[in-house]
Amino acid sequence: MKQLTKSLFTVTALTLLFAGQALGQVGITAVPFMQIEPDSRTPGMGNAGVAIADNASAVFWNPAGLAFQEKETQMSFTYANWLPAFDTDLFYIYNVGKTYIEGIGTIGGHITYLNLGEQIQTDERGNVIRDFSSYELAAGVSYGFRITDNFAAGLGARFIYSRLTPNIDVGGQTAKAGTSFGMDLGALYRTNEFMLLDRTARFSAGFNLSNVGPPIQYTDDAQSDPLPTLLRVGIAQDIALDEEGFNTLTFAFDVSKIMARNDTSGRAMAVGEALFRSWDTYTRFDGQQFVDVPLVEQFMYAVGVEYWYNKMFAIRTGYFYEAPNNGDRQFITFGAGLRYNMFGVDFSYLYTLREDHPLANTIRLSVLLNF
Repeated sequence: MKQLTKSLFTVTALTLLFAGQALGQVGITAVPFMQIEPDSRTPGMGNAGVAIADNASAVFWNPAGLAFQEKETQMSFTYANWLPAFDTDLFYIYNVGKTYIEGIGTIGGHITYLNLGEQIQTDERGNVIRDFSSYELAAGVSYGFRITDNFAAGLGARFIYSRLTPNIDVGGQTAKAGTSFGMDLGALYRTNEFMLLDRTARFSAGFNLSNVGPPIQYTDDAQSDPLPTLLRVGIAQDIALDEEGFNTLTFAFDVSKIMARNDTSGRAMAVGEALFRSWDTYTRFDGQQFVDVPLVEQFMYAVGVEYWYNKMFAIRTGYFYEAPNNGDRQFITFGAGLRYNMFGVDFSYLYTLREDHPLANTIRLSVLLNF
């Protein structure tokens, strides 16, 4: 019987365990790379971004935010070495762009790519059969439109391709690449400017349900795993620190939750069923034993602060919390941004509060172009 070497299973396990928001949902969702935060701005604010969504990366955070972006075309490129603590060759790339079309609205598109490195296939005696590469990618479009001057809605759709292995026979089953598609639904409300403490301010509230779609399948039997459907809600408050508006602060707060479940046979629930049945206790394997995770521990919290000087230079910080039984991600983030004419650069750094965490020292760098 042909088998894969330990390297493939190590890479796959690390990806499933530690990629993005799906970290705490081990054994529940597939393609967790879909929840890796794509830009470098919002990760610098602790991943609190659903009520901000004011650049091209609104495609990820809240497609409704595209509706309020009617001035310029923007493109952004993000690169990050993934799981640097493991000294692997994994890397992550995110390309996104958006443009406004008169009479239609703002349309965005993205390509997401996660390289999982080179793997080796061997036979049962350990003889090398071949080398192959593992990777995952997604490509999609999003659209935001205003319902009123202050309220907007957004939609998104993407194709997902997950090639952990080429077609390989393992234990009588054929392991193959998985494919699926996901849909997003977002809403965003922004007030008109008002006075707060004698300074100009604006309040926003956002909602996003992302990656709603059919489960993905990697073998030729009926086993399947759900997409990492994520519910995210949040608020944001902008306030000027001086009358001229040269110095501004933004405070943001998000609450999120994975909305996906397997049934008692281990198969993925239908999308509609999972959305309703994901509000109770679920059981997950933490690597050593099965633990029950009550609803109150399934929520993830993010808070962030951003300071801008003259819309040219920004510094950011934030905090993210996930309950110990639900994945135990707890980290502080730092970031900075620079804008000059049509160019922009954002940087973020993640400092984990748990020692030897695989996400420790994750660095993201994004480059933006505005036309």
